[in-house]
Amino acid sequence: MDKNFLNDFPILHSRMNGHPIAYLDNSATTQKPESVVRSICGYYGGCNANPHRGVYELSVKATKVYENARIKVAKFLNAKPQEIIFTKNATESLNLVAYSYGLNNLRGGDEILITIAEHHSNLVPWQRVAKATGATLNYIYLAADGNLSAEEIDKKLTRRTKILAVTQISNVLGIVNDVKTLAAKAHEVGAIIVVDGAQSVPHIPVDVQDLDADFLAFSGHKMLSPMGIGVLYGKKKILDAMPPFLSGGDMIEYVEEQETTFAELPQKFEAGTQNVGGAAGLTAAIDYVQSVGFDTIERIEHDLTTYAIAELKKIPYVELYGCDVENKIGIVTFNVKDVHPHDVATILDAEGVAIRAGHHCAQPLMKYLGQNSTCRASFYFYNTRRDIERLIEAVQKVRSVMRLN
Repeated sequence: MDKNFLNDFPILHSRMNGHPIAYLDNSATTQKPESVVRSICGYYGGCNANPHRGVYELSVKATKVYENARIKVAKFLNAKPQEIIFTKNATESLNLVAYSYGLNNLRGGDEILITIAEHHSNLVPWQRVAKATGATLNYIYLAADGNLSAEEIDKKLTRRTKILAVTQISNVLGIVNDVKTLAAKAHEVGAIIVVDGAQSVPHIPVDVQDLDADFLAFSGHKMLSPMGIGVLYGKKKILDAMPPFLSGGDMIEYVEEQETTFAELPQKFEAGTQNVGGAAGLTAAIDYVQSVGFDTIERIEHDLTTYAIAELKKIPYVELYGCDVENKIGIVTFNVKDVHPHDVATILDAEGVAIRAGHHCAQPLMKYLGQNSTCRASFYFYNTRRDIERLIEAVQKVRSVMRLN
């Protein structure tokens, strides 16, 4: 029997609108275990100082906390520490790649290939790069079941493609893309692959060497750590050749009146004072995830996802999206017929059930699905079948509350 993880997450014992909370918005952000909260408080209460700046004891301790976090992340992803860049979140990481790599390596006639299922963070930056460089932005569309179309990939990934940018797990459909195969195909035509790992790194093992990813980005807050800490992995030889994204303190080697030379990796991409407390929290979050184990995480999430889909399919006025595939994890997207998703979410909120409603920062995908917005329930290992039962009970009340039955 699995450990009762709820004991480590005090917020999950709280109430929402008078009801025990069923928190089902984990794709947006996860809750934080006490060990992560303690690590953040321990940093600020015990060794808060600017890293890399001073030779006094507190600064040395802060530097150690920060650089130990980098080592922890590197081992977690099977990377080298100098290949790990700390950012605010996956959005900043993907922008860093777009502006430092994309703007400096693309020109007219080149092509950028992304999927229609991308989060805006892995879409809008490439729109801007395409407009600035004269490159063309192309899309891979989906097969009927929600997976990427193999025909589309083979047709659109060509020698003109210089960048393939793809999510490993869709934040709307929860479908797992075969990034390893996509990376191999991209490299065959001379393209690099940029992976949005925001929804994958917290839920499945991610080995950047095995995937052969050129870049991979994720956000700590979707994996138990505080908001404001993110990661960009990049192959060293590519990062070395890129100019810095931001300029200022701690990313320089020497500054003269008219010229500047930049620091070595990874400092070259980490201008200014960094979020050391967030790095401490990320270290503790990785420790916690590893203590749970990805086998356990995947098994629990598979059970919850399968159960939720089966129960929602029993409700005749519920429409499901991307729920007829096996390569799916932790996300169930649906609508209640004749009821706006925001109304659904508001009614569920009154029952103590927290879900996301809207376009999920994926408006092109919404349009492709023929929807303006949807409801999304997303799970993590601390969720239980009782959370799913409460979701179903609340959804069954929606149409009667709206006086449609």
